[in-house]
Amino acid sequence: NPWRFSFDRGTGDLFIADVGQNLYEEVNVQSAASSGGENYGWDIMEGNHCYGAANCDRTVLTPPIAEYDHSRGDCSITGGYVYRGRDYDALQGVYLFGDYCSGSIWGIKRTGTAVQTRLLLESGLRISTFGEDEAGNLYVADHRGGNIYKIIVP
Repeated sequence: NPWRFSFDRGTGDLFIADVGQNLYEEVNVQSAASSGGENYGWDIMEGNHCYGAANCDRTVLTPPIAEYDHSRGDCSITGGYVYRGRDYDALQGVYLFGDYCSGSIWGIKRTGTAVQTRLLLESGLRISTFGEDEAGNLYVADHRGGNIYKIIVP
C-alpha cells in the first residue's frame, strides 16, 4: 500500500513508503541497477514481521530498509525525497519521510550497505505529502492547516 514514492535524483534509486496493514510502516528501495520484480512481501509481511502468521517464508522477499511501529502515536507513513539541494550539507543524500498522525519527520542515510534512521523533527503537522523543487529543496504539506512549508536546517 505505497503512499508516495520518489526517485533519488543522485542515484536513480526508487524509494517507496509503504503504509502498514496494522502495526508497522516501512520504507523500501529499488536500486536503479535492478531489473525489477522485487517482492516486498505483500501480503505476508508488514515491515520485517510476518503478518497473520507466526512464521512465513522470507526467502524470496526484499526486506525494507527501515520500519517503525505505532507505539509513539504514529499511524501512516508519508513518503518523501532524498535531499539533493545545495543549502544543507548535513541533509545531503538523506531520504526524508514523515508520519501523518504524529507529524514526525525522519531521515534515512545510506552509506554502502549501512542504513541509519533518525528522528529529525516533531512538526505537529498532518503530513500528507512532500515536494521537491528544481534546486533539490524539499517541502512538506500540512493536510490539517492546508499550508506548505520549506524544510530548512537552522
